[in-house]
Amino acid sequence: MSKNAPAKNIASQPPSQPAGILGGHLREFWRDRTGFLTRQAALGDVTRYQLGPQPVFFVNHPDHVRDLFVVNAHKFRKGRALQRARVLLGKGLLTNEGESHLRQRRMIQPAFHRLRIAEYARSMVEYGDRMAASWNDGDVYDIDKEMMHLTLQIVARTLFDAEVEDDADDIGAAMTTMVESFNFLLLPFSEWLEKLPLPQSLRFKRARRTLDNVIYGIIDERRHSGEDKGDLLSMLLMAQDEDDGGTMTDEQVRDEALTLFLAGHETTANAMTWTWYLLSQHPAAEAKLHAELDSVLDGRVPAIGDIPQLKFTEAVLAEAMRLYPPAWAIGRNVVDEHDFGGFVAKPGTLILTSPFVMHRDARFWEAPLEFRPERWETTSVKEATNRNIYFPFGGGIRRCIGESFAWTEGILLIATIARKWKLSLAPDQRICLNPQITLRPKFGMRMNLQFRNRRAK
Repeated sequence: MSKNAPAKNIASQPPSQPAGILGGHLREFWRDRTGFLTRQAALGDVTRYQLGPQPVFFVNHPDHVRDLFVVNAHKFRKGRALQRARVLLGKGLLTNEGESHLRQRRMIQPAFHRLRIAEYARSMVEYGDRMAASWNDGDVYDIDKEMMHLTLQIVARTLFDAEVEDDADDIGAAMTTMVESFNFLLLPFSEWLEKLPLPQSLRFKRARRTLDNVIYGIIDERRHSGEDKGDLLSMLLMAQDEDDGGTMTDEQVRDEALTLFLAGHETTANAMTWTWYLLSQHPAAEAKLHAELDSVLDGRVPAIGDIPQLKFTEAVLAEAMRLYPPAWAIGRNVVDEHDFGGFVAKPGTLILTSPFVMHRDARFWEAPLEFRPERWETTSVKEATNRNIYFPFGGGIRRCIGESFAWTEGILLIATIARKWKLSLAPDQRICLNPQITLRPKFGMRMNLQFRNRRAK
């Protein structure tokens, strides 16, 4: 059997790890999610486990990923994680389904056109350079918090033409509470638990109110001004329903805006944080990056026209998202039963696949656990994506609408910051994964800053 062929079915049910008497595999999964899924993958391309009352199929082969996202996508709907995300995000693009989702996507798509992204690039560099200029040589910074702060300001400016500098700390704290509370929302019977005055539920509701106040404030200000600024917020406020010509309510605009606020900064911030960590651990790759930036930029800030020349910078980002994909697991619920490699998934089954696990599979990647940006010099991102072995942005009709935005932002921010600074991991910094909605570092990412290029303008 070739290394690219899915494993054959030799049993009536997919293999599984030993389960507990109560809750099935719930305890083992929550204790070490990425480790649990890695152990599942070792059992076969299609495996089974049980999260309380929820049966789960875990698929870990490119053919099954393609089946899930593209070929038979009509048989599946969003997984429980996105269903429960409605508590925070309402019926935004990330959580909606069917024809309504497609209408929303068509409406929002123009905000991510390549010409728009070229305009956004200036703000990306401006905010990145402003942060780089505020740092002090020799100081230690919580880089994870710095990246969250930075990407939050960028998405607010580019998509909503809003300044959130004064609210950034409160928004960041609220976002962190939301992410940390998400485990609670995914528990069996959490729909009832969240109605009780439990500490987790109360923290979640306070954080949601904080975010609502910011988003509704931005919406209210724009409605009163009546100004069309040509940004996403203006598009949302002026959008008309194809059937009755009605406009969106404040609540509908809020759902879309908050969805893009969260998705537009959380994922990129995490990708950037892991990038700085990996560079700090691989001095040869870091030196090669710095040499490219010095050669292409000669001390000036980057522009979107530089991206074609920043090949190694792009490779660094691609490799960081291979090893630490922000969206580390993606789920779908079965609507119509489907056969994965001879194993039939019944309606109600959750199908889970993991970029984190697939991106580290030795069948598809040479030296899969090593940070090797050079691998992208012979394998393009497009090729790996088409082979369904690389999918940090998901796939099919639900593929991340802001993918081009994220690539542009990531490359330009790496270039803007690394042209001036060398980041080294603080000696006492512990590294551990915190896989929740996104793949965060569990203990933060404290790093020491060294000014490396005094010619940087």
